[in-house]
Amino acid sequence: MRINDHLAASGDRLFRWRSFVLGIFVPFMAAAVLHGEAIELTYGEIAGRAVEDLALALVLVGLLVRVLTVGHVPARTSGRNTHGQVAEVLNTTGIYSVVRNPLYLGNAISYIGAVLYTQSLVLTLIMALVLVIYFERIIAAEEAFLADRFGTAYTDWAARTPAFFPDFRHWTPPALPFSLRAVIRREHPTWAGSVVLLYAIEMTSTWVEGESLADRPVWHAVLAAALVGQIVVMLLKRRTRLFAVAGR
Repeated sequence: MRINDHLAASGDRLFRWRSFVLGIFVPFMAAAVLHGEAIELTYGEIAGRAVEDLALALVLVGLLVRVLTVGHVPARTSGRNTHGQVAEVLNTTGIYSVVRNPLYLGNAISYIGAVLYTQSLVLTLIMALVLVIYFERIIAAEEAFLADRFGTAYTDWAARTPAFFPDFRHWTPPALPFSLRAVIRREHPTWAGSVVLLYAIEMTSTWVEGESLADRPVWHAVLAAALVGQIVVMLLKRRTRLFAVAGR
């Protein structure tokens, strides 16, 4: 079997689990946090804070990339489908005009940020290497599907658009206007999950350091807001059509 075919075949098997790769790292992240904040213990509080701020920034940037992607795409593209590839149209405008896999790019940035928040540089490096292997295979499977479905339209777009690292020289305005309602409908689980994970890391670190959990009021407020928001959006999705947007 050719290497590309092998990668695509592996990617087809991994496709349905593409949103859960971070879960594999949760036990290792917990172990890292329980051993204390390595950077702060080694280089001092200022260095530890700087790394945590960088980690939070990466998580937010990754989520923003997802928002800018999902907010402009039509229905049945760039979705959370897990049973097979779906693409009614080929997205080539907006963020897709500068990078072919913006959702995976956003995920990678957020995942690395979340792991970095534990202050374990070794675990962060391992995560980065795993993401390269993991996403390479899934992207290979998706590209085989898209090339077969869209033919030269796909190959022409792929020839000028990087797979993972954006090139803004070919920026093209998005074909569809931004839809906040579509973003909220599709992205609210990702937002809530990110908050819960970061909150757990922060509270565990606080406990390991022997500090009072009550000394983190901002974190408690953010968690409460995320959980309430999650419940409200889920109820509105179930009982109303507030987040239903035609063609999205």
